[in-house]
Amino acid sequence: MPVANVTTIQDVARHAEVSASTVSNVLNGRGDRMRPETRERVQAAIAALQFRPSKLAQQLKTGQTPLLGLLVPSMANPMYGFIAREVESCAQERFGLRLLIGSTYRDAAKEAAFFEDMLAHGVRRVIVISSLAEERHLESAVERGMAVMSYDRRATPGQPSAVGHVTPDNFEAGRLATAHLVAHGHRRLAFVTVAGMTMSRRDKMAGFHAAATAAGLAGSAKVLDGGPLDEYGDSVIAEVGRAMGLQLAADPERPTGLVALNDLMALGLMAGLREGGVAVPRQVSVVGIDGLFLAALSNPGLTHVQLPIREMAQAMVEAIAGEGAPPPEQIFRQVRLVERASVAAPPQ
Repeated sequence: MPVANVTTIQDVARHAEVSASTVSNVLNGRGDRMRPETRERVQAAIAALQFRPSKLAQQLKTGQTPLLGLLVPSMANPMYGFIAREVESCAQERFGLRLLIGSTYRDAAKEAAFFEDMLAHGVRRVIVISSLAEERHLESAVERGMAVMSYDRRATPGQPSAVGHVTPDNFEAGRLATAHLVAHGHRRLAFVTVAGMTMSRRDKMAGFHAAATAAGLAGSAKVLDGGPLDEYGDSVIAEVGRAMGLQLAADPERPTGLVALNDLMALGLMAGLREGGVAVPRQVSVVGIDGLFLAALSNPGLTHVQLPIREMAQAMVEAIAGEGAPPPEQIFRQVRLVERASVAAPPQ
């Protein structure tokens, strides 16, 4: 079988009547160091020969690949698809980086294994979404030359870290969702979550309790735990919400106002309540926290707290792809309530 001719950098150099190093300078953005007519001649030769530089050769030379790693709890959760889209858009348009995605199910061992694979393949920039309390494996990756950003987690107080952190104001998100239910007259409140305490979940619950306490409801506000997720983690959180909705539908003393851990759980809650014969919002009101596009498509439309996803994604990419070390912590406080039809006054 005949082997196709491959255009090399030497072919471009001969065509443009310059040295191979001159072609390399043009390819690597150093064309301002030469005369304009020389740069134009090289660019014309590249176009005429349809030359494409070898990515493998670039990796061998620099030890890096033009890739940005993104580790998410589960690609089955559409919220992480939304974040990935925003990260990829900024990474490609601003820095010419492609995205490499993996699911970790909030497992530190899986995250550490992904770091090993990425280091071996020349990936030196990674964004991690897990919010785990322990980040020693992230620190280890930084010590080995990787730039790491942690999403939806604050920096640990009193512990200097080379890992960058970007997070929404989860406390305010939980407080805002709860205050909205209180403003509609709800006195029996509950925060619906799953087992396993991440920093973001803890902050949302703290905001929930703060709003309940401010309304004089500290003694009656509950936290309802749907139990541990299976090995698929966040991908089954809607089903956990549905099961909890069915349980609540059978409870005559159920809370009338529910704040869900996130939008996917809120949608599951509404489905379970509906299957159990309980109407939302006539009998039970539900508020989510995220900004998931499905919230506007549900029936009824889900009231939720919108997080600044696009702004946070851009901040992470800029911090990890730019010059210097990522900032230790950036908290985005511009969370806002989006009212739809899932909240009403409690039944009399």
